[in-house]
Amino acid sequence: MHLVTLGELLIDMFPAEIGRRLADVTAFHPKPGGAPANVAVAARRLGADTAFIGKVGDDAFGHFLIDVMREQAVDITGIRVDDKARTTMAVIALPDEHTAEFVFYRNPGADQRLRPDELDADLLCSARALHFGSLSLTDEPSRSTTWAAMRIAAEAGALISFDVNYRPSLWSSLEQAFEQISAIIPHVHLLKVNEVEIELLTGGQGAEVGDQKSEIRELRSGVGDLAEMAAWLLEQGPELVVVTLGADGSYFQTATGSGFISPFPVETVDAVGCGDAFISGVLTQLTAVEDWRANLNAERMTEILYYGNAVGALTATKQGVIPALPTAAEVETFLKNRQVVDQ
Repeated sequence: MHLVTLGELLIDMFPAEIGRRLADVTAFHPKPGGAPANVAVAARRLGADTAFIGKVGDDAFGHFLIDVMREQAVDITGIRVDDKARTTMAVIALPDEHTAEFVFYRNPGADQRLRPDELDADLLCSARALHFGSLSLTDEPSRSTTWAAMRIAAEAGALISFDVNYRPSLWSSLEQAFEQISAIIPHVHLLKVNEVEIELLTGGQGAEVGDQKSEIRELRSGVGDLAEMAAWLLEQGPELVVVTLGADGSYFQTATGSGFISPFPVETVDAVGCGDAFISGVLTQLTAVEDWRANLNAERMTEILYYGNAVGALTATKQGVIPALPTAAEVETFLKNRQVVDQ
């Protein structure tokens, strides 16, 4: 198994109109979503063998989502069904094509109730990589389950990939988010952040959270440059830090090199899920070989993020996430056409 993802599988209620705030949208359309689920589907479309671990409600949306994952050829043996909580829902507005507003209906959602004893250990041990985000860290028992899954996969030799994916409304406080996210970073190999999250973690906003160490507070003045912030995060334990910059491209940092990769200009319909698509491209390329660390040189990482940028760009050209995710053939054609244009 190339990739196992863990976390939320939910319903995204996409707005009928782009250009309106949440309260002004006239109608919403349900679409399958959830960042780790998106990554599993995206990587599968790119040719990787993938599986998803999570929990949905014993309701119409929950069974619909299981059917979607099955239809997308994602291994669903790790999905559990909860008869005491409903499937989580996210209502989305798009004030513009690059900006999303989220309201989550999750009190609790079934995804929060996944227990450690419900994990498929054999599935985790078979993975070359395990990917998850911070939404499964917001509450128990899913928090303990995430840590347990990470330990099982790491002991089996898997690459551990973590997407901060910070959603403020799902945390009781900024302090809680900072503490939980910071605690897990030393245990992962690949850390994915966006331009807001990297400032939060290196002191731009995180310096104001609770009683953090003076070292963190000093970063407000000491780390303002993207390269410096990424290098500091690398010192916390990961072997690869990847920063998504939206329409401005992406950046990577390893112990031996770093680089900025320019974006692909496309006509954006909506940018929701482009980060999930991007990291699926990165993980698919990293796990194409058994020794993923062999890819951690500047030349290869530049190629990998170039590919990830293409996957993200294509996803931006359609509404929804899973319905918009490109196939490997579509990415290949896109890149070939870009080479012709660049020549």
